[in-house]
Amino acid sequence: MFIAASSACFPHLSLEQALEKMLDLEFSYAELVIGPGAHLDPDQVVREPQRVAYRCQHSYRVTPVAYYLDFEGFDRQFYERFHACCMLAKATKVVSLTVRSAELGTPFNQEVERLKALVKLATLEGVVVSITTETGRMSEDPDTAAVLCQHVKGLAITLDPSHYICGPSGRSYQKLLPFVSHVRLRDTSREKLQVQVGQGEVDYSRLISQLENVNYRRALCIDIKPEPESGIDHDAEIRKLRLLLETLLV
Repeated sequence: MFIAASSACFPHLSLEQALEKMLDLEFSYAELVIGPGAHLDPDQVVREPQRVAYRCQHSYRVTPVAYYLDFEGFDRQFYERFHACCMLAKATKVVSLTVRSAELGTPFNQEVERLKALVKLATLEGVVVSITTETGRMSEDPDTAAVLCQHVKGLAITLDPSHYICGPSGRSYQKLLPFVSHVRLRDTSREKLQVQVGQGEVDYSRLISQLENVNYRRALCIDIKPEPESGIDHDAEIRKLRLLLETLLV
């Protein structure tokens, strides 16, 4: 396993500035977010694939290892954007592509068909699609998320344990571990999705042991959003979690 940072940690910086910030904080690997208002715009990925690929790789000291797609839909435009992101992943030698599962209330069979279509497109480019565990989505229930992976061959899980600690589920995600292809982390309490590192209930040591047991070898990606009104040193929180994870991986 290795440690990465998400560009979502630095929403007010440009992509280039975010990558430089990651380097300053001693990260070598990055998850890049693609979506309206994010560091990478999905329409630009469609229109200017070579330029976007160059931007993603402009800092060879920070290597992209995953893309998080913060856009969704069921129409032709969505699939066009998604396919362009798959080709971007292939061009930049990234295997992991995370999407959001459908909102609660979406018919199960409809979501299965959508995810089958995404996995089929991604497989053509050698990319693995995973759904992120998220409150308010079909993946908020680990049982449902596991069944989706069983119905859609090749579908994986981006594990965000915060949503099982703070969310309404409050259930074990043990059954999801064999499907995990990416992990996103912050500290979390039962009342708040993001708290200061060390004040929450995420058991990082146990999580890493669980992942080792299923031979997980990919990123532990830090995703700590800035909270200017809190007065907390954002960079220090990211650095603190990186150092904590490093001690557990030794």
